[in-house]
Amino acid sequence: MYLSAREIAEKWNISEKRVRVLCRENRIAGAVQSGRSWLIPSDAAKPADARLKKAQSLLSLIDDKKAALDLCRPLTEGEAERLAQEFVVEYTYNSNAIEGNTLTLRETDLVLRGLTIGEKPLKDHLEVVGHKEAFDYIRELVREKQPLTETVIKQIHSLVLADKKDDRGVYRRIPVYIAGAKTAPVQPYLIAPKTEQLLTAYQNDKGHIVSRLARLHLEFESIHPFIDGNGRTGRLLVNLELMKAGFPPIDIKFTDRKAYYNAFDSYADKQSVSAMENLFARYLNERLDTYLNMLKG
Repeated sequence: MYLSAREIAEKWNISEKRVRVLCRENRIAGAVQSGRSWLIPSDAAKPADARLKKAQSLLSLIDDKKAALDLCRPLTEGEAERLAQEFVVEYTYNSNAIEGNTLTLRETDLVLRGLTIGEKPLKDHLEVVGHKEAFDYIRELVREKQPLTETVIKQIHSLVLADKKDDRGVYRRIPVYIAGAKTAPVQPYLIAPKTEQLLTAYQNDKGHIVSRLARLHLEFESIHPFIDGNGRTGRLLVNLELMKAGFPPIDIKFTDRKAYYNAFDSYADKQSVSAMENLFARYLNERLDTYLNMLKG
């Protein structure tokens, strides 16, 4: 007895598109193509997800590179400061651009040097300055080994939201809806308990730091605790925890925003963190390579 790709997709709880890919890759025993359709034996075994194995191998590679980095000579205070200042310009540009800031990378750099960009909104200038101050603040938290708490989250947000004084570090008190999002953020009365539950779950999670942070970020953004500035705050929280664990910070590029948004959709549709985990892992792997090449050079 044969089933269609759609029927197999429902049986295996994966997308029909994924079933067709597996058929084309000859990974489903006995599958035959009939015209533009696939006929699949009803008792065919579901193939192991090679993408999951790839993600797991990348996490192992990250661990190996982190161990190698720990063996390298430590950075001097001056070297660490120089790297941080070089990183924060592009990081501030990308994180703000994802949220709609119109300043270019060059303009972001100029604003951080104290200049004003004509014909660009004051709001965009304040967002740049606020994000830089927030990044400097999380570096202090790393040095002090401060745990992640609601107070820390609110303090980071108060720096990020430099253009909205009354909303800084304050949980929203009205419902919000995000255009294009597949789920609505929680109601205001649930923000505090949901955030507390999230932090407890994060602290109790014994998984890989990348997997833990992927879930933390997805859940934090789904709560959407503040009226504005949630994305920038959430990405700063990821870097706070990465740096506390001895990893370099990551910078999700504005040009990669589609993959970033798709990771949220994947979580909303399937409760899967793998897309965000893969995105974080890819960026972290590249950052580790940069540090290792520099220190071994």
